Amino acid sequence: MRRMTAALLVATAGLTVLASVADAFSGRRGTRVNQVDAKVFEVIARSAGSSGDYWCGAGDYAQRALGAAWTARIYISRGRGPSVTTGRRTAVQFTMDAAAVGAPPADNGFFTNAMRPGDSMSVQQAQTYCLQPPVRF
Repeated sequence: MRRMTAALLVATAGLTVLASVADAFSGRRGTRVNQVDAKVFEVIARSAGSSGDYWCGAGDYAQRALGAAWTARIYISRGRGPSVTTGRRTAVQFTMDAAAVGAPPADNGFFTNAMRPGDSMSVQQAQTYCLQPPVRF
């Protein structure tokens, strides 16, 4: 009886892990997006990823999964760092809520590759990075 209970617990844990992986949003350019909390989502690129990969994933998720308007702003809430949802080495966290950034929104007159908290762009701007071919060496 104990073996069956232990086996049932292991099977349930395995299904829970598979369900959370299946809940991930698959974006363009090989990105995966997971919700961190109610306001923050995390973009994980296939490899270390370029800044364009992360912005593409964020814009794709905001538009297709969240139904955000083209003019809605996407903010970086945490720059490149370890993924909190998958354990991968590199991910970037985004939000649609400027108050959830934790840093004052940056004045982005032009785009930089720094990926700092507060950097932002519109959903439409972020989607343009999906149209550019990825740079791979």
